[in-house]
Amino acid sequence: MQIVLDILAIVLAYLLGSVPFGLLVVKLKTGKDIREVESGRTGGTNAMRAAGFWAGFATAMLDILKGAGAVWLARWITPDTPIVHVIAPIAAILGHNYSIFLGERDENGKFRLRGGAGGAPSVGGAMGLYLPSILIVLPLGMLTFFTIGIASITTMAVALYSTLAFAYFASQGIIPWDYVWYGLGAELLLIWALRPNLKRLFEGNERIVKYSLNGWLRARKEKKDQA
Repeated sequence: MQIVLDILAIVLAYLLGSVPFGLLVVKLKTGKDIREVESGRTGGTNAMRAAGFWAGFATAMLDILKGAGAVWLARWITPDTPIVHVIAPIAAILGHNYSIFLGERDENGKFRLRGGAGGAPSVGGAMGLYLPSILIVLPLGMLTFFTIGIASITTMAVALYSTLAFAYFASQGIIPWDYVWYGLGAELLLIWALRPNLKRLFEGNERIVKYSLNGWLRARKEKKDQA
């Protein structure tokens, strides 16, 4: 019976992660399909591009809650299986990146699942596992985003921040060392999802968000060059 509950918790975590809040928020605000805007992803950054700052902010907050909710749900269903509590937010990130609700066929007829890159739900997963971690991960993630202004770097950074924070808390005996594996697993998923972005990053042409210090400085420079 326990194994059934464990599997149920993980499947429900994946389904929760699959809810495409970015698609819903942008559709409600503008009528656009976020999958047809810029990167085509359903996360907060692309929602910001498609429908403005507050649409992106709302999407990011809802996606964070998906990751946290996956942990809380797993703890409710199977409170005595800590490893499931670690796997559940990983499943939510998978759902966010490869949503069962966003299946389609590409131009070659190949079936694929679409979604985001997993940054916000990875923050939520850390928050769900150990709530005080949000006081480290979220401010550092926001600082990275609003200074560097590159969503792919921010996405990978938040999982790194989670890993480092969990390693510190575990070294102090505050949380189990198992939680560090969550940070590492999340990082691997995010890097895999961001392969196209990494290629553009190395080529020097990755997108820069205008709502950032880097974006503002670039816009200012371009304006001066055109003057």
